[in-house]
Amino acid sequence: MTTSEFEITEILASYDSPPAFVWDEWYMGAGGRTIDIPAADEYMRRIKTEQYPRFEGEVSPEKQLNTPEDASKIIKQKALEFGADIVGICRIEPSDIYRGRSVKEEFAIAVGQRMKWSEFQQVPSDRSATECLRIYHSLGETVIELAQFIRSIGYACTVEHPVGDSNVLHIPIGLKAGFGELGRHGSIIHPKLGPLFRMGSVLTSLPMEIDHPIDAGIAKFCDKCRACRIYCPADAIGDERTPEAGKDHLGNDRYMVDTGKCFPYFAKHSYCSICLPVCVYNHKEWAKDFEGVPTKLFPEIDMQPAPHPVDSVAQGHKHRYPKVKRE
Repeated sequence: MTTSEFEITEILASYDSPPAFVWDEWYMGAGGRTIDIPAADEYMRRIKTEQYPRFEGEVSPEKQLNTPEDASKIIKQKALEFGADIVGICRIEPSDIYRGRSVKEEFAIAVGQRMKWSEFQQVPSDRSATECLRIYHSLGETVIELAQFIRSIGYACTVEHPVGDSNVLHIPIGLKAGFGELGRHGSIIHPKLGPLFRMGSVLTSLPMEIDHPIDAGIAKFCDKCRACRIYCPADAIGDERTPEAGKDHLGNDRYMVDTGKCFPYFAKHSYCSICLPVCVYNHKEWAKDFEGVPTKLFPEIDMQPAPHPVDSVAQGHKHRYPKVKRE
């Protein structure tokens, strides 16, 4: 009997899983949340008031779909119909779960949606910050609709919104689902979309055929390219891979960002995001969303002096990170 033939009771987080990101504590350490972008705030308001109440729903008593292969095919088709640009499926492992959390589902359906390159012509900016929140809202609709469909065919599921108090780590899920490889900047680089996309997921025990990590040569490219490292205004991205950071899904030592330097800049300058549009991997391919709007192949970058690093978040409330080039 396989785990797909009975209901999973509980998967506990690994002992060395990172804790969920405590936004309020990080903002407090950085001097408070001072960014005021009304359009971005409106998307967040709609996410909390309009989407959060729709996370749950009734499950049909009649189960449909015959084989894991059929289920995967239909689920991916529906995810694309509901707005996803990329979708993949993986089995959940303890290391995919935030410290102290647990899940009752066996599979994660990862969905991704690209952000518009035209909104990242200048970074940081109110436009780039708003585009991030627009995609969080749009992708939120995708995962909610996908969850509703899964329940309609007789299977319980859990919505893991792209922004919110998730139980699972979106990046490990995306890597296992075949979305790409982990970049030097800590985000996934997709072979065609580059890093300029966001992720969410739906968890379920619906038996499905899974996807697998890919090796598209991106890791080797990152070892030679230092664009995100050069243009990081907080000087928070390391030069070398770090064994202490653990392995990625291809067995490489990971790069790790100094959160203590990254977050204060993020918190003061329109949520930064410079490292994403300056990433040059397959740049011409993922920059194709022009829609008649004149755009550049490289953004205008506004690099302001970085605030002092913040390391004040309690040790048990934050993940490990290196102190990159600290004086």
